[in-house]
Amino acid sequence: EADGRPMSVRTALALINQTLDEYLSEQEGEYDSDTRWALAWFEQFGFNEGAYGVAETLSKAKNTSVEGLAEAGLVQARGGKVRLLRREELAAGRSGPADAGEDLWDPRRDARPTVWEACQHLIRALEEHGENEAASLLARLGGLSEPARDLAYRLYTVCERKGWAQEALGYNMLVVAWPRLKELAGKAAPALKNLL
Repeated sequence: EADGRPMSVRTALALINQTLDEYLSEQEGEYDSDTRWALAWFEQFGFNEGAYGVAETLSKAKNTSVEGLAEAGLVQARGGKVRLLRREELAAGRSGPADAGEDLWDPRRDARPTVWEACQHLIRALEEHGENEAASLLARLGGLSEPARDLAYRLYTVCERKGWAQEALGYNMLVVAWPRLKELAGKAAPALKNLL
């Protein structure tokens, strides 16, 4: 403590989390407008539906549109309701939810790639296909990679604060695996350049 007394672990962790949250909030400027919208929506609604009017108002504040978010494949908007698509619903390509058996997302083929998608698809690749596939995706992300890691940290803290333990697992898994994925991606990068 400030007066020299030993600090409790609980207090120390609260201070660490507060500082981390402040730092991660500052990183929001690295994100594209669609990702900033998705983060704000997630903090308020998670993957639950919300009113179209609320989504539209938030989209104006984040310099995007609900139609653009739907076109980008991040949301489902119908019947006056909007919701973020879960990572297993994200399409490898465009235009709505994923179809069964669809290939993994490739940011180079995406007309409107977002940090949100990069983060969610990295987790999906890691969960469904393991470290090598996730590292291969990481090698293709280019400038989206570090912001995707930062977003995973931020989403983990949101989930912890809201008590969404199950959802927090995916973000935590990505953060913990990050050093190994970077190592594997470094090895995969020369092979990817040869394919191009």
